[in-house]
Amino acid sequence: MAFNDLLQQVGGVGRFQRIQVTLVVLPLLLMASHNTLQNFTAAIPTHHCRPPANANLSQDGGLEGWLPRNRQGQPESCLRFTAPQRGPPSANGTGTNVTGATEPCVDGWIYDHSTFPATIVTEWDLVCSHRALRQLAQSLYMVGVLLGAMVFGNLADRLGRRKILILNYLQTAVSGTCAAFAPNFPTYCAFRLLSGMSLASIALNCMTLNVEWMPIHTRAYVGTLIGYVYSLGQFLLAGVAYAMPHWRHLQLLVSVPFFIFFIYSWFFIESARWYSSSGRLDLTLTALQKVARINGKQEEGAKLNKEVLQASLQKEMTTGKGQASALELVRCPSLRHLFLCLTMLWFATSFAYYGLVMDLQGFGVSIYLIQVIFGAVDLPAKLVCFLVINSLGRKAAQMASLLLAGICILINGVVPQDQTIVRTSLAVLGKGCLAASFNCIFLYTGELYPTMIRAVTALLPETLGQPLPDTVQDLENRWSLTEKKHHVSAHRRKRKPSRQQREQQKQMVPLQASAPEKNGL
Repeated sequence: MAFNDLLQQVGGVGRFQRIQVTLVVLPLLLMASHNTLQNFTAAIPTHHCRPPANANLSQDGGLEGWLPRNRQGQPESCLRFTAPQRGPPSANGTGTNVTGATEPCVDGWIYDHSTFPATIVTEWDLVCSHRALRQLAQSLYMVGVLLGAMVFGNLADRLGRRKILILNYLQTAVSGTCAAFAPNFPTYCAFRLLSGMSLASIALNCMTLNVEWMPIHTRAYVGTLIGYVYSLGQFLLAGVAYAMPHWRHLQLLVSVPFFIFFIYSWFFIESARWYSSSGRLDLTLTALQKVARINGKQEEGAKLNKEVLQASLQKEMTTGKGQASALELVRCPSLRHLFLCLTMLWFATSFAYYGLVMDLQGFGVSIYLIQVIFGAVDLPAKLVCFLVINSLGRKAAQMASLLLAGICILINGVVPQDQTIVRTSLAVLGKGCLAASFNCIFLYTGELYPTMIRAVTALLPETLGQPLPDTVQDLENRWSLTEKKHHVSAHRRKRKPSRQQREQQKQMVPLQASAPEKNGL
């Protein structure tokens, strides 16, 4: 666990760390835009059936003659009358054509374009019987997120964080741009799936690369910074979506900047910790000396050589190489325990979070306003989470954020639908707690997993002030030590002596101390 000392030797938190962390975090501004992009690109405007092409609206009483009404008195979105209900006399001259029979919108729909000039819903008629296709597009994006975490997470552990980030930036730029020009819905879904894959990997490797280049005492600050950048991205999405209401323009605007990220990512320095865990001592030395030079610590960097690194990182060099396997997640008892716990945490947080943020139109207020409110609640929530992380530890922050989020969601489930303000307030509070949970779990995951498989609550160990484990054996040792402490603590509590016994022990101390003297005489 000597790598932290090497980081301090080459500058700790110096110019290199500040520059690279900033450049690595910057793309997360637009990651929030992609994750919840369909709130705007797939918004459902008010719509109703289009009358038949041969309809004479001037004689049929206008659109009103073709549109039935729902219980709220609004035109039905998915039905129309088979014949106009107000119009000229029927063929036998005995009154108007009033049958009340309805049919689906066989001639398409008419949409209200006052708020959204064009969305994928209006372009490909993803309403009524095709409404499920709208959710399918977002579901396929989330499938891409799952696949990306699995595929690119494994590749990042084998090929390095830098190479995968470079690839992911290019993939996001190309797939996002192609989605903006998609000629049909299946093509759009395919490119969204590819975007989800690359963006998931960007999020994981962004945290991993930054944490592995930072000293122990700064990791919580880095995690909080990443969380705040993501929150600022939600504000950015609201403004950009308002300025660019056409879905193709919006999709293009949030994708093109990734070409810039792709270009400057070539200047990233690969994680020296990953190099050492992969057994590549020469590249570890090169990376550390380069960082020392950027941080103005040339003399300290010159003191480093292969022999020094061999002595400092002997364990990583001997046990780390060749252990980068996802099978370790289920093969080792300690890793299996962490994997199951973290999987449940990720599922609970993600399921609840996206269930809230992907239904902004359901709150009954301006979609742009609720997007800003959802972004604003993250600011105090993540600040409180940061304070708890640094004072009480990761476990307390993780447990409290999920517990409060669950309470808000459960209460919201029993509040009447007409209580819009109460329901929105509870949703906003719950979303803030879930954002804090995300902030904690990203940091927690990076700290708990060893370097070789890092890119993969109440039962989780605390990591406050702990070095990052580089190998599976590091984690096994820490886990065994934690369990041993628990057993010793429980044994002591079980056999805690009474007050009388403690007094007797105190009286025996001087007698035991004088016994050797008597034997010596």
